[in-house]
Amino acid sequence: MHKVATPLLLKKERQDFIIKELNLHNKVLSSDLCSQLNVSEDTIRRDLNELAEIGKLVKVHGGALSVSYSGNSSEDAIYAREQKLIIAQKAMSLIHDGMLILTSGGTTLREVIKLLPKDLNATFCTVSLMTAEELLKHPNIEVIFIGGKLSKDAKICVGGDSILKLSEMSFDMCMVGTNGIDAKFGVTDSDLEVVQVKKAMIRASKKLVVLSISEKLDTVCRGGICKPNEIDYLITELDNRAMELASYREVGIKLL
Repeated sequence: MHKVATPLLLKKERQDFIIKELNLHNKVLSSDLCSQLNVSEDTIRRDLNELAEIGKLVKVHGGALSVSYSGNSSEDAIYAREQKLIIAQKAMSLIHDGMLILTSGGTTLREVIKLLPKDLNATFCTVSLMTAEELLKHPNIEVIFIGGKLSKDAKICVGGDSILKLSEMSFDMCMVGTNGIDAKFGVTDSDLEVVQVKKAMIRASKKLVVLSISEKLDTVCRGGICKPNEIDYLITELDNRAMELASYREVGIKLL
């Protein structure tokens, strides 16, 4: 990812950096942290263990997940929740009765679902277990869950079965959160299985809507999902005329 930390940080500074990366990107890889922080694998392992012991993250093979991404947090613990609420409010203008909408997972999508009007009659399809559970609370929405192998980290369906099912469907709109977005490199993710599923989601949809807090702008993860010209709408908490969004306007993305 871009936005690399200063090397040779003190322990607290290292751990603050790790938490910041988790808040922004939901998942961190130990190998990336070693490079970004210029420290050994043993040092990163100790940092992750300490942070896991005090409930700041969820340790997984090869790295760690944010507490909110793993589904183990309260609403108050969701990072940048106020910004995500603004994004969710903006997203309402794109959702209408009769639509067939495909969604990924993540805390921003959960805020969108909570704001859906009670009288909305639409069909939502999702690869995310937690998103499906949230959608089931809505009185009128029909919910379709794409089955297949579940990623223990991301809690979404991945693999060939999911991709095949998506290839047989057509959606009015695909609404996704993102771990990285850049005006040159597009939408990216650090989980390569998630990358393949999100590519299939985009291929199956007429429109692509990307939801992202502004702190994720101009960041790039290792796996490319789509190019900027494939994004129809980008929704952030910023005013759509904000200078931070200038490069995205220049490549023709509609900003809400």
